[in-house]
Amino acid sequence: MISAASARRREALRDFLRSRRERIGPGEAGLPVAGRRRTPGLRREEVAMLAGVGVSWYTWLEQGRDITVSGEVLDAVAGVLRLSGPERGHLYVLAGLNPPVAGGSAVEVTAEVRAVIDGWERGPAVVRDRYWNILAFNGIAGWVFGCEDGEPHNCLVTFFTSPRYRELPEVWVEAAPGVVAAYRADAALVPHDSEFQRVASELADSEPAFAELWERHDVGAPLQAVNALRHPEVGDLYFDATTLTVADHPNWSLVLYNPKPNTDTADRLARLPRLRLSESA
Repeated sequence: MISAASARRREALRDFLRSRRERIGPGEAGLPVAGRRRTPGLRREEVAMLAGVGVSWYTWLEQGRDITVSGEVLDAVAGVLRLSGPERGHLYVLAGLNPPVAGGSAVEVTAEVRAVIDGWERGPAVVRDRYWNILAFNGIAGWVFGCEDGEPHNCLVTFFTSPRYRELPEVWVEAAPGVVAAYRADAALVPHDSEFQRVASELADSEPAFAELWERHDVGAPLQAVNALRHPEVGDLYFDATTLTVADHPNWSLVLYNPKPNTDTADRLARLPRLRLSESA
């Protein structure tokens, strides 16, 4: 007996495939057009033929039956139905599969997103990709995290290798297990994406502390832990961080940092621009 949630998913799959099929005429699919059709769009048998699958199998798929599906076959169907990237991911979900891995960081951060982080004046603000690589940052983040040096920055790698974090050992030791567990949780969402494993393997080779935590295989959601570091010019800084997903780029995260209440972090941050100006004078 199928659950109510499964039944709704299969109904949604049926309606979605039918609506996508009905919007494509045979001529658009390279098929001959002969006479009038009683229903719009492609027939089921035509979709099956163009996708290289059996008519019965496609019919069962569209009916939402409990059948075995694969990403390769869904991709073939998606190609025939000319599905967009979000539509293809939606098809995977409705068919009971993890959606395909979307492109990584190739898309440039938009001016609109940059305006958001540049307008965040309370503290650092960064945009990072699914692997925790920083794609864009505001001026305060450049000063606080050292991003303005032009070198690539990965938040996981930096947390384990930067003296700015490691010089607060008590806070760092408490936060490290949660950081690693959150990264493994992100990696688990796309188990076939080897980039997560590459980042983890290279870091484990150079950082025994990370290797030990990674081998625990702990998985957890990002914690609202204190983000703390020791800045070489203004001293200890403490932040609360809020992570948001960028709607039109769901693989990007917008991380906004607020000075921790009951600390002098805000006062120390206020000194940073003046320090920079005095150095350049």
